[in-house]
Amino acid sequence: MRALTVRPGVKGSVAVRDVPDPVPAVGDLLVQGLAVGVCGTDREIVRGEYGWAPPGRDWLVLGHESLGRVRQAPPGSGFSAGDLVAGVVRRPDPEPCGACARGEFDMCRNGRYTERGIKEVDGYGAQMWCVEPDYAVKLEPHLERVGVLVEPTSVVAKAWEQVERVGARSWFEPHRVLVTGAGPIGLLAALLGVQRGLEVHVLDRVTEGPKPSLVRELGAIYHAKDAEEVISDVCPDVIIEATGANELVLASLTGTSPYGVVCLTGVSPVGRRMTVDAGAVNREIVLQNDAVVGSVNANLRHYGQAADALAKADVSWLESMITRRVPRERASEAFTPQPDAIKVIIEL
Repeated sequence: MRALTVRPGVKGSVAVRDVPDPVPAVGDLLVQGLAVGVCGTDREIVRGEYGWAPPGRDWLVLGHESLGRVRQAPPGSGFSAGDLVAGVVRRPDPEPCGACARGEFDMCRNGRYTERGIKEVDGYGAQMWCVEPDYAVKLEPHLERVGVLVEPTSVVAKAWEQVERVGARSWFEPHRVLVTGAGPIGLLAALLGVQRGLEVHVLDRVTEGPKPSLVRELGAIYHAKDAEEVISDVCPDVIIEATGANELVLASLTGTSPYGVVCLTGVSPVGRRMTVDAGAVNREIVLQNDAVVGSVNANLRHYGQAADALAKADVSWLESMITRRVPRERASEAFTPQPDAIKVIIEL
């Protein structure tokens, strides 16, 4: 079969090549790959900056944002041939820490987890793949064109769960949320905010292209002004930071209303230095009972939440997020950034 592969650590080694057909282990699902999404992690791997091949070889099948259709399912698995499915990315370590042992492998404490398409386990970027039923989520049939969004949606489902859990340490009834960044994570975070009945604001730099209209079609409010000015005007109860941009991260830390929650989902680059009044930041957070939490990855519970959120969403809006579809044999083109691109997927 054909698969999208890369040699981790080797820049520009991404290629579509023939690899052996998968052989499902006892109890596994055999799945026909339909599509994989491309995100910043994939681009880092293709640039040779990240990623680990499976033990014993120097290449890795890419693709952690998955969508497929079940071809074979064992009796009692909860799945049937023809089901639309997505596979979970992370697996707990062989000697699980306390979190992994309780199914919270997204919170692994010792770092010995593996990740499909990223860390030591082949991904979903192939014509066929196998997955354990306990690491798969079923999607509604009408999501065939957009179901590849379930993995990034699981990331923001977890972020919202973290916000609500932190807020629950006292009375918490948020009304306004500010999402910084209108990329895939930001837009999906805004979607889940709207679904919660909140007043949603989204901050990004661009004033043209699809992002402003996508935000407005959600019923949310789009901003492209100075970050500190927007944060001051909105005075959000919750900020979900989805850019990793240093200035936005710092502005977010002290930008909420009293008892606000900031959830950081963007990963910042290292090496850029800024002058920060740490005392002012500390004073604001302490005196307002604010909270800042980082959130990354997701477990099976969050995938289920993501599948439910996508099932309730406007499919045409979700499809508008996918601004580019690249065929499998030209998959390498998907890793070249293009103006106005939001979500790029590779059709398998």
